[in-house]
Amino acid sequence: AGCSREVAVSAPTPDAASAEVCARVAAALPGTLAGAERRTVTPAAPTTAAWGDPPIVLRCGVPRPAALQPTSVLADVDGVSWFPEQLTAGSLFTTYGRQAYVEVAIPQDYQPATVLGELAAAVAADPRAGD
Repeated sequence: AGCSREVAVSAPTPDAASAEVCARVAAALPGTLAGAERRTVTPAAPTTAAWGDPPIVLRCGVPRPAALQPTSVLADVDGVSWFPEQLTAGSLFTTYGRQAYVEVAIPQDYQPATVLGELAAAVAADPRAGD
């Protein structure tokens, strides 16, 4: 199984309030995402997760995206607002209006709406906050 390889993910270092939220989000993450199995991340951290090959990578407690402006267009998926950014071979989505910023890198092999929809319940474990 090619998916048994570990995925190297840089773990964010959130403040205490965001770390608490990230623990709740992590506990609610699905074992399968968009048909892709959960993978082991290295270094192991409660703020990171990955699924599939190429991996969908989630990081909780990241800094506010530099490109995020008051006029930025957001994508709303199942009650969660996301700030989309284009990557070379996929997209990066970061939650907006929540206690902690949750970032999801989605390779072009996956449908972002499916991935974000399946993550909505887990991300909803993060209370809404001012931004």
